Amino acid sequence: MQKFLLMVDRMSTYAGHFFAWAIVGLTLLISWEVFSRYVLNTPHAWVLDAQIMLYGVLFMMAGAYTLAQGGHVRGDVLYGFFKPRTQASIDLLLYIIFFLPGIFAMAYAGWIYAGESLAINEQTFSPDPLPLYPFKYFIPLAAFFLLFQGVVEIIRCVICLRDGAWPPRLTDVQEVDVDKLKKMVHVSDEDIAEADAFVVRQEHKP
Repeated sequence: MQKFLLMVDRMSTYAGHFFAWAIVGLTLLISWEVFSRYVLNTPHAWVLDAQIMLYGVLFMMAGAYTLAQGGHVRGDVLYGFFKPRTQASIDLLLYIIFFLPGIFAMAYAGWIYAGESLAINEQTFSPDPLPLYPFKYFIPLAAFFLLFQGVVEIIRCVICLRDGAWPPRLTDVQEVDVDKLKKMVHVSDEDIAEADAFVVRQEHKP
């Protein structure tokens, strides 16, 4: 079972890494448009639509990755003090009541939404229109990834209720806070204070 859980984690992580490259595309596109608009005096009407679609793809396809990393916003003020079994009970209830119906609705409505867009060859309202239907197919695709990762999270809740501890998950690069960074490099607050004092002494030397 643990292999299956980590396999889905890995799938969500790979998808997150792949679609994270949309940030690079956004950066290049915006930089090029700024140069083209203000230096070459040749703005392009379609660039704004392309930016919105790229950001939308990034936002939607990052959902499963964020869920796999436990990065979605939650009320940690009280949740963090609960025992693992209590946390799992709350998570399981919320997954069943809110998550699953919402994701099923997103997948069902998104597929219809994208199909209708393809049927009419929907385009952006721009002097230089872009096709919209490829972008809209990312809605059910994002729901598919979220559904798989959500099932894994539900299984984790059940395992935690049984064992009293959360099963391990696939971890990725995470932000390191200052205290953890100090421990990693074996630096204390006293060491930093001494270094600051040394710098001050050096600055005041004649």
